[in-house]
Amino acid sequence: MVIGTGSPTTTLAEHAVRDILVQACTALPLANKRVLVIVPDGTRTAPIPLLFRLLHDAIGCSIARLDYLVALGTHPPMSPAAIDRLVGVSAAERAKRYPNVHIFNHRWDDPAALRTVGVISGDEMTHLTDGMITSATPVQLNRHIFDYDQLIICGPVFPHEVAGFSGGAKYLIPGIAGAGIINVTHWLGALATSLETIGRKDTPVRRVIHRAAEFVARPILLLALVLKGEHLHGCYAGALTDAWSAAADLSAQLNIITLPRQYRQALALPAAHYDDLWTAAKAMYKTEPVIADGGEVIIYAPQISELSYTHGALIDEVGYHVRDYFLSQWDRFSHLPGAILAHSTHVKGAGCFDSASRSETPRIQVTLATGIPEARCQRVNLGYADHRVIDPQDWVDREDEGILLVQNAGEILYRC
Repeated sequence: MVIGTGSPTTTLAEHAVRDILVQACTALPLANKRVLVIVPDGTRTAPIPLLFRLLHDAIGCSIARLDYLVALGTHPPMSPAAIDRLVGVSAAERAKRYPNVHIFNHRWDDPAALRTVGVISGDEMTHLTDGMITSATPVQLNRHIFDYDQLIICGPVFPHEVAGFSGGAKYLIPGIAGAGIINVTHWLGALATSLETIGRKDTPVRRVIHRAAEFVARPILLLALVLKGEHLHGCYAGALTDAWSAAADLSAQLNIITLPRQYRQALALPAAHYDDLWTAAKAMYKTEPVIADGGEVIIYAPQISELSYTHGALIDEVGYHVRDYFLSQWDRFSHLPGAILAHSTHVKGAGCFDSASRSETPRIQVTLATGIPEARCQRVNLGYADHRVIDPQDWVDREDEGILLVQNAGEILYRC
């Protein structure tokens, strides 16, 4: 049973969210139990400070522990100051007001922090992925989850380039997973392509994620949030797949905009909480479907000066290419992490590669107007524009010219 409500036209008041949390938590045997809440990092828009406070009000005084694990995937660990901003309470104040609360960063790259919870067989992977992945896939997750009696996943649901929609079990995989399953699911998303995945509920990656989540031998309550911008429109509590499904349906209404035409050019301004291209590239993924063949997406983000704080060296080595560039030369690239190759293809977008002539033809041009130097943009096979000569105000109300301005890009999916 799913507890909660949502509306595409009205927002949820705090008392409504509180009532949902109380009703959902009251149904669980939590007295004197240890509870771990899994939350997104600062690259996702979500009212985590509100949920932090309401969850403690609802169950904090009746349980033994109420800790938090930040589902970083492969993002860099959050600093103490960033964690303070994430939950809306300083470390000093938490120690005073919430003495039984601790907050941890996930460590995807530390084998000691991980445990293998199961293996998806080759036959099952073949079935789940429509034959795109045929090898057995181990599932490693943060071993910290087994120190607790109850898991609560709390985070938003948006259209997503790898899984179709984010949220739900995605906070387990890749959120608190090891490199193996992260690489497999991301490369699977690249094989399926972003254009065929983003904004769809049933995708090969989502099937694998849900199957992998079945290995978690702990009860899980999902608190799935639906936002438009900063405004909370829905909150659904319940089983992992059911609450996520309800949230994805509402997110599709709120976060997918269907336009009557395609555009030849778009200036996409990534949301301020993206601090490298690894995250800010969502501005391209969610604009790509509405760009005509031969068109261009310009990612305008003067504040961004790095491709990836975690994976920058590997991206410099690989560059950005269409999917078939890698598939046609698999012997050259098969040793590289699937997440790197997937990021490369997602940023470059759809296109083709001719093995005979070794020519690569992307469907659209992707140009960076960022703090990343021109030489590095050229080296990694992306276009460059000087952000200092671009004024976003010059791009306002030019749809009749085939030019689109996308403010706060990264969470709204544009389709034609």
